[in-house]
Amino acid sequence: MGTHNHHHDYNFSEQFQFGGVAKILSIVAVVIGIASIAWGLLSHDHIIHERTYANLLLMGYYFTCVCAAGAFFVALQLVTQSGWSAGLLRIPQAMASVLPIASLILLIIVGLGLYTHNLYHHWHADGLTDPTSPNYDALVAGKAAFLNVPGFLIRQVLFMGSYSIFAFILAKLSYNEDLNGGLNGYKKSFKLSALFLVIFGFTTPIWSFDTIMSLEAHWFSTMFGWYNFAAMWVSGISAITLILILLKKAGYMSWVNENHLHDLGKLMFGFSIFWTYVWFAQFMLIWYSNIPEETVYFYKRWEPEYKPWFWLSIVINFVAPLLLLVDRDAKRKETFMMCVAILLLLGHWLDYYIMIMPGTVEAHRGFGIIEVGTAIGFAGLFTFLVLSKLSKHALAPKHHPFLDESLHHQI
Repeated sequence: MGTHNHHHDYNFSEQFQFGGVAKILSIVAVVIGIASIAWGLLSHDHIIHERTYANLLLMGYYFTCVCAAGAFFVALQLVTQSGWSAGLLRIPQAMASVLPIASLILLIIVGLGLYTHNLYHHWHADGLTDPTSPNYDALVAGKAAFLNVPGFLIRQVLFMGSYSIFAFILAKLSYNEDLNGGLNGYKKSFKLSALFLVIFGFTTPIWSFDTIMSLEAHWFSTMFGWYNFAAMWVSGISAITLILILLKKAGYMSWVNENHLHDLGKLMFGFSIFWTYVWFAQFMLIWYSNIPEETVYFYKRWEPEYKPWFWLSIVINFVAPLLLLVDRDAKRKETFMMCVAILLLLGHWLDYYIMIMPGTVEAHRGFGIIEVGTAIGFAGLFTFLVLSKLSKHALAPKHHPFLDESLHHQI
């Protein structure tokens, strides 16, 4: 049976018009975020001040992770020569294009966290590595070859800088392909993606060790990097799915159908299970071995103000996708998948919250305007930047060599 070319049935030159309610809401969300952060930073209450800065780190890291997941998605599709995803690649490309801005914001937050707000006080404080100091900490001193300010900042710049450069070039090659056609851009993208995946795979665990695990420098887990990667990947897939469904509901991207949505649903389902596997392995091995200096990490998270969140995170990030996405038909329904994507994005915000708060805000006894306002602000910023980027180019990579395969994708 020959395949009929349906290219003429679709308008591959259609561009997203970013305006109206979407633009106004994203700007309002950014204003709410700025107001919440300003209120927290200008507060004379030391704990509110600490909470504000911890929330800035949380959302700065989350924002960067989701954009990095967009770059990873694009590179992965290119290297595996996947045809199914060709029609929706513009969405993760837009996320990847925002990565340089997200990285810069996170770099500023981390830099200020080191020098002015002392987020990393567990390893960056006076006398911790000096044997003659009363503050001397043998454990931290033993890690000083790795955990030191110059090394920490150099790694942050190198990792986020290299991810941003690759993300920018891959998006640019794809946009140029629309103008020039041919396979040159695709072949270059393939080689660059292979290199990017190697660099990204080896460095993301170290990046999460630095940015998040070092907030509690006495504790370490070799599984922490993959636990963070799984959270990043599920969040990224959820963001792609959510944007895709909202675009389709607005009348765009008619060439993307329930088969593509089904594949995204399978990725959300599969990697939610993988996230749980890594989370449980980390938790169970520490609990089972009962080494006091290891159990302290979870002991903190079982204090009364964190324990409900600790268990709620498992319900949202494991039980919910397991029950909601196991059914084939469920993964093919737009409104249902939109709700699951939003639920998982909220669930992984909670996951990062549990990772960051107990180690940064020692006397944390609150949850309120700062947490919600900062999250709304960054969600608005992400929406504004990604949709602005999406509106600058055609929504279909019309000269992608596998676009025809994507149009005929059926599962």
